[in-house]
Amino acid sequence: MLSAMTAIPKTVRWLFWDVDVDSIDLERDEIYVLARVLERGRLADVKWVMDTYGLDRIRRFFEKNAHPGVSRRTVSFWKAVFGTEGETWPTPDSLRTNSSIPWP
Repeated sequence: MLSAMTAIPKTVRWLFWDVDVDSIDLERDEIYVLARVLERGRLADVKWVMDTYGLDRIRRFFEKNAHPGVSRRTVSFWKAVFGTEGETWPTPDSLRTNSSIPWP
């Protein structure tokens, strides 16, 4: 599925403001791309990621990864999409889910 797409399209590049977008490899950086787009992307951006990676890979992403950049709300949404509300998916360590500073 990825062979047709080798680069992030211009319409989705805004999500990767903090990196050199041209250096992103869709295969190698799959977890990073999925986390960023599924958490922060617009509907059109999510459609692109669904077309690029497919629903099976997106489901595996959630089933196998506890990415700190993905909120519980986003995980809950995708559980509803896949009809897996009863399944336990990994969650990030508690330190990584809290954005408050660790010092007083």
